[in-house]
Amino acid sequence: MKMVMDKNCWFKWISELQSLCQAGLAYSKDSYDIERFQRIEQIAAQMAASCSSQSANMIHEYFQVEKGYPTPKVDVRAVILQEEKILLVKERLDGLWSLPGGWVDVSESPSEAMIREVREEAGYDVKIIKLLAVWDKLKHDHPPQWPHSYKLFFYAYILSGKFEPNTEILDLDYFPLNQLPKLSIHRVTQKQIERLYQLILNPTDTQYD
Repeated sequence: MKMVMDKNCWFKWISELQSLCQAGLAYSKDSYDIERFQRIEQIAAQMAASCSSQSANMIHEYFQVEKGYPTPKVDVRAVILQEEKILLVKERLDGLWSLPGGWVDVSESPSEAMIREVREEAGYDVKIIKLLAVWDKLKHDHPPQWPHSYKLFFYAYILSGKFEPNTEILDLDYFPLNQLPKLSIHRVTQKQIERLYQLILNPTDTQYD
């Protein structure tokens, strides 16, 4: 029987296995059940390594960082316009471009995290105008990536500040939508940027999955 491997399906199954193991290890009291969950987690890491450049040991260590009941993480991104151009930052990690943003920290609200991320990455103080969209990363054209996350996109404008290259960001610039640079599609896709721009031009309710 010929088998065709769809990486997106494999990623979904592996993520669900890891999630079940994480919850099982958090709440199980029986030593035999704990051993079973630990072994299944190792198998999930081996499965992930089979379609990844990372080793099973490295992935397994990454799985073990998260404790307790598993829930999606929250990523925030800022949409900032200048005339008909959109602000993008060049990520030091991969040399590709993205909307400024990152993970929400514990004890932060999403809007507080958004303001902090723009200040850290772009050097600007901003005012949040509107939450444009709440999208499930698994339901969009992002490459498979763990952990599962929700992406919140905020429309904002600059109050003050000045960009300086830093530990996270190499460069910053404004681009017209028809001349976008190569994007870091783990963070944002061209289709998302185009949709967000339309949500600003034609205001409507917050979009969500």
